[in-house]
Amino acid sequence: MRQIILSGYEQNPVLHDVAIPEPTGSEVLVRIAAAALNPLDVKLQRGQVHAYFPLEFPSPMGTDVAGTVEKVGSPTMRWRVGDRVMARLDPTGGGAFAEYAIVSEDQLVLVPDGLDFNSAAGLPTAAATAWQALVETADLQPSQTVLVHAGAGGVGSFAIQFARGLGARVIATASGDGVEIARELGADQVIDYRSEDFASMVSDIDVVLDTIGGEVQQRSFGVLRGGGKLLSTVSPPDQALAAAHKVDGAFVFHTSSARRLSDVVKAMSGQGHSVLIDRVLPMTSFAEAFERQASGRARGKIILSV
Repeated sequence: MRQIILSGYEQNPVLHDVAIPEPTGSEVLVRIAAAALNPLDVKLQRGQVHAYFPLEFPSPMGTDVAGTVEKVGSPTMRWRVGDRVMARLDPTGGGAFAEYAIVSEDQLVLVPDGLDFNSAAGLPTAAATAWQALVETADLQPSQTVLVHAGAGGVGSFAIQFARGLGARVIATASGDGVEIARELGADQVIDYRSEDFASMVSDIDVVLDTIGGEVQQRSFGVLRGGGKLLSTVSPPDQALAAAHKVDGAFVFHTSSARRLSDVVKAMSGQGHSVLIDRVLPMTSFAEAFERQASGRARGKIILSV
């Protein structure tokens, strides 16, 4: 089979021919139909998250996968050949950017009828991160207002929809065509950060979802109401700044969870949410896909069609 492999930090990922793995015990062999790129893939390649996800080289790449069950390690498990499934693989093991992948049976989630593989592949990291932040960590309520930074990005595009589904008022930042995209996703107000200063335009925000970090994160403390929450998917918030503004700051470190992903799938299906896809490329065009992801300009998810 073909698989994208990283030979070392800062090296270019390369397509290789490798043997198809065999599932054993509680493992399932998934024939991959689609896989999604994430900012984490770029950070892994650059060695920026070595402290959290140390890689052993050569290292297969990719975490988010959707496809069909090809073979099971044990006839007693609930999964059957032909089942349509999705999963998030361990970032240190990778393996999503390939034709087949081994997945633990307890990490698989059924892809419902009506959800195509490209869309399903876009859910495991970005959508589940937005869900973990807004639903599990912030406990966002219908009466509240949330500010979503980079609303046309992977996590942001899902965050807008989930917040709206919870009945909250949504303000988003975006730029260029992302402004209209954020509006179409359901944002009540969109701030073009290239020409407008969010910090001077909004106040008394209940929850800020920071997907950018740096100066944006620091300036976001000032728009929160007393007792508000700043949640960052990028870096741990400055606790001294949080205390000075009398707000809470938390780092949302996304962890794989089939239960959470199942909740996401139910919300997507039940409330008519959609997966914003920037582009779909074949695995042979991985270099183009990776460059697009690294640019930070993607509108939603970049998908590899296998």
